[in-house]
This record gives sequence, C-alpha cells and structure tokens, in this order.
Amino acid sequence: MTGTNNAGIPFLTTEQMREVDRAMIDDYGIHLIQMMENAGRNLAHLARRRFLDSDPEGRRVLVLAGVGGNGGGGLVCARHLHNWGAKVTVWTSAPADHLTKVPRHQLSILQRLHVDLLVADENARLPDADLIIDAIIGYSLSGDPRGPAASLIRAANDHSAPVLALDAPSGIDTAAGTVHDPSINATATVTLALPKEGLRSESAREHVGELYLADISVPPKLYGDPPLNLAVGAIFAKEEVLRIW
Repeated sequence: MTGTNNAGIPFLTTEQMREVDRAMIDDYGIHLIQMMENAGRNLAHLARRRFLDSDPEGRRVLVLAGVGGNGGGGLVCARHLHNWGAKVTVWTSAPADHLTKVPRHQLSILQRLHVDLLVADENARLPDADLIIDAIIGYSLSGDPRGPAASLIRAANDHSAPVLALDAPSGIDTAAGTVHDPSINATATVTLALPKEGLRSESAREHVGELYLADISVPPKLYGDPPLNLAVGAIFAKEEVLRIW
C-alpha cells in the first residue's frame, strides 16, 4: 500500500457509481462476480496487512455480511482469510435464500469449506475477535438500517475489536454523507473503484476512519466515456490498494 495520496483521484456521486457498475457489465462484459472477487480479495489483503500483522493464521475474524453485493464482497474476503489460516466466522443478516444470486453463490462456497456460518437475529451478540469486517450495507442504503442488519451494526459498535468496512460503513449514505441510526463506527474503510462523495462529509468522516481505495478492474476508458467524462489515469499502476486519508 502507498502512503496517503489523493492527488488527481475524483470522488463519485452514488448515481455515477451506479453508471460505473452498469457500464462494467453492459459495455465491457466485466460481471458482478468478477468485481466482487476483486473487492473481496483486496479487502482481505488490507485486513491482513493493516490489522493482522501480515499473518492471519490463527487470528479470529468476524465477517458481517448483508444480502447484496456488499455482503458478497465480504464473503469473498472471508474465503481468502480462511484460506490464509484465519479463524473466520460469518454472520449474515438473513438466511441464505434471502441473499441475491451472486452473494448466495459466494456463501455456498463457504459452506463447502465448512466455514462457521450464522444467521443474525435482532439481538445479535458477537464473540471475541481480533477484527470485524463490515460488509452489511453498501451504497444501496435507503433509510435507517433495520432488523438483523441494525442489530449487527450495534453489536459491532459495542465490540472492542477494530472494524474494517467495505465500500462504506454500513448506515452511511454515500450520496449525501447522512449518518443513519445505527451506523458503523469503522476504524478503516475500503471503498471501491473511486471514493464516494458522501464519505468526505464532515459527519461521515467520523465513521469512515482511515479511507483506502481498492481496484475492482474498472478500465480508465470507462470513466472517460460519456456520461461520466472523467479523466482518471492508471491510478492502480503500482498498488491495488491506495490510502486516501
């Protein structure tokens, strides 16, 4: 990872990020499962280096995963950390049949690997751990988190372990930077492709913690094409994960 470096890296609105996701799939044929694998792998790399002393073997990691793409990235991260020797436990905010198609596929891999899988209820209590991965809710948040998702957020905030959030701390609106109740208090956040505009609002930054940017293989040409018209170079030429602040 490089040191703090945000020179020339633009922030995206939520609508622009939706356009990135659409263009990746429709225009470039880079599908969700590929983006998810890149996101989860880079999340695991940062978890290993920043929080697990570059050696996850035997370390206890709790992965909190939602039902959509953000949760799927967390499940990929869980697989990599498990493969690297960490003692991983996954808590999902809903049963497997409530997950969308690609995250459900990622969960099925963990089932085959016999990773510990639990479904949260509205009174979640988390065991001791060295690290918590927050992959409950990404940029698709709409209003205050509810039900088991909210329960997991509160349990993570009450825990003594550091929290590493994927894309945005769950409960933070990436468009306006609104802090919903509850919202994750992250030690660090790994956002994807380009950083989201709402993450730099004064209220959100208190929940974001250290901000990192991870490569999910978006072609620079995609950013330069209409309707985005953004000049983004090969920002990941030297590292797949950059520190923004």
